[in-house]
Amino acid sequence: MRIKRILITGASGQIGSVLTEALVIKYGKQNVIVTDINKPSHDLAKFEILNILDKERLLSLIDQYQITEIYHLAALLSAKGEQNPLFTWELNMNGLFNVLEAAREKNIDRIFYPSSIAIYGDRTPRIDTPQDTVFNPSTVYGMSKLAGEHWCAYYHKRFGLDIRSLRYPGIVSYQSLPGGGTTDYAVEIFHYAIKGDHYTCYLKDDTRLPMMYIPDAIRATLSLMEAPSEKINERGSYNLSGMDFTPKELVAEIQKNIPDFTTDYAPDFRQAIADSWSDSIDDSAARNDWGWSPNYDLESMTKDMILNLKKKIKTALPSTKQIVKEL
Repeated sequence: MRIKRILITGASGQIGSVLTEALVIKYGKQNVIVTDINKPSHDLAKFEILNILDKERLLSLIDQYQITEIYHLAALLSAKGEQNPLFTWELNMNGLFNVLEAAREKNIDRIFYPSSIAIYGDRTPRIDTPQDTVFNPSTVYGMSKLAGEHWCAYYHKRFGLDIRSLRYPGIVSYQSLPGGGTTDYAVEIFHYAIKGDHYTCYLKDDTRLPMMYIPDAIRATLSLMEAPSEKINERGSYNLSGMDFTPKELVAEIQKNIPDFTTDYAPDFRQAIADSWSDSIDDSAARNDWGWSPNYDLESMTKDMILNLKKKIKTALPSTKQIVKEL
């Protein structure tokens, strides 16, 4: 067994920063290399500049650090991706191809590829969306993720690459600012509530979406990657769920802790995206294959978010968007 040496692409994003910390704790700072086009605000691990569209640079880093595993997080998300659809497709797809080809050429042991609930569409069953169903994504991000799932399954079948994937729901975290996703209201709203500011939500109050608290998302990722290969039966991607709620339900839960918090609703273009996604997810395949089970529900997540954000936000600053980004 080779020494595990991990490379993370897109490490400055919402999931990447927290995943970096978890991998460093588990495998040591010397065995984790983080990459992105911009330097992250932390120095948890060795950082290297990498544009994921630059395959030669990727190959060079794999050789330089003797990489054995890749966590490929670099991508443009749903809402931000719709502002530049052609570049979103280029980045998300060609970036994945570079990782897959590099992994094949360099005999990488294991690859993680994040998919998303954005692969669902208006013909997908909305309640308890099954593992295998109709997928008709409405965004370029969703289209790229669905295509990526098929390519991951193809590279596993054709070349034997050990590729593993999760369909993340909306991720709620306190460690970083939102990154351009349709579900990011569920992160923004906490920042406003903690600062005592009124929040205007860009989704309708009854828009139900599948969500997950970041500790569960990281635990699911590591559990999947550590599971024996014979336990992995889905080589496209696994459904994953933690909870589901509406903006109105989240506001009510926040108000239990911050009674004076107020909000209103002004749906924008992201409403149409959210309307094409599922209300709830059936993740029984993940539960049965490798023992997945979430630890957080809406109540426990809300309490923990408020506790941690109060520690991180500089309340003297006038802007709700200025966050102390420490891990």
